[in-house]
Amino acid sequence: MRITTNAILRDYRSNLGTSIANLDTVRKKVMTGRQFVSSAENPGNALRAATLERKYVKNQDYLSTVENTQSFLDSQESAAMQISDIALTLSKRYGIESLNGTNYGSLEIRQTYADAWRGAQESMLLSLNASYEGRYVFGGADAATPPFSLTKNADGSQTLTYRGVDVNDPANADILDQLSKESVFLDMGFGLSIKNGEIDPSSAFNTSLPGINVAGFGQTANGISKNMVLLAGQIADTLEKEPFDRDEFKKLLDVFDDGRNNVLEQVTTLGSKSQFLTTTKDRLETDELNLASQLDSVVNIDMADAITQYSWAQYAYNAALKVGTSILSPSFIDFMK
Repeated sequence: MRITTNAILRDYRSNLGTSIANLDTVRKKVMTGRQFVSSAENPGNALRAATLERKYVKNQDYLSTVENTQSFLDSQESAAMQISDIALTLSKRYGIESLNGTNYGSLEIRQTYADAWRGAQESMLLSLNASYEGRYVFGGADAATPPFSLTKNADGSQTLTYRGVDVNDPANADILDQLSKESVFLDMGFGLSIKNGEIDPSSAFNTSLPGINVAGFGQTANGISKNMVLLAGQIADTLEKEPFDRDEFKKLLDVFDDGRNNVLEQVTTLGSKSQFLTTTKDRLETDELNLASQLDSVVNIDMADAITQYSWAQYAYNAALKVGTSILSPSFIDFMK
């Protein structure tokens, strides 16, 4: 077989080009830290990386949502605990002390207790209108405006409205019942699904806690308001009346105690929700680590291995250059006379 000089040169240029290309490929890997720069280099891993990146970003969104929701729930729980603490002080201290014979017999002493009840009433109202980052925590589906408003009527009585609806008017029972069941669902990676045009509650997290579920609404069978804010005002009015109606005071106080127990139930529910969010956050953080590890194995390089490959490619390229210097030496021209 006849091997010409041109054939040797063509073969050399081809091999040298391959050596340069290999060197450039491993150089890019070392410089970028990635196994591939374009999807054409590794279509399989590129597709898998795109899928993992979408999952990773979505998981981060879920994690951010959980953290924000946890803070929102903490605000709800803090406000509910404030109401519970106020109610406990009113019931177990001012309530019991007011029933003491030496106290309820004196209008001046009862007036002092009445002032305490009215001050606590204002404090509970402030807690019910608490907000977090511009959102009212007890606003239900409408967190943009203060949910509760207390006004004094011409006859001295008080009217409390929730989202513009009188919480003590029996005619509003159906509306208030609907407001008490409002939900605000957030997608936290539970597989959000919609059935018959409505979100499946088991596939999302409900952040809504309507304030009327905390403070109460409607009336008892005896016509006594179930709302703790209104009850505080009515108890204060009873303490200021002369003569003092001890039985009426005790009836109001018993209903107030029922409301306080309801607040404690809401606090317990919020605690359970908070624990659930903590568990969810732990799961999402574990998923984040797993996805990051998978993404790293698909996209990023083992730097030690890449440097080894680069060193070998550099060695091969230098060797090729040295071979090139001896291809034409000696040549046929050197033997011509």
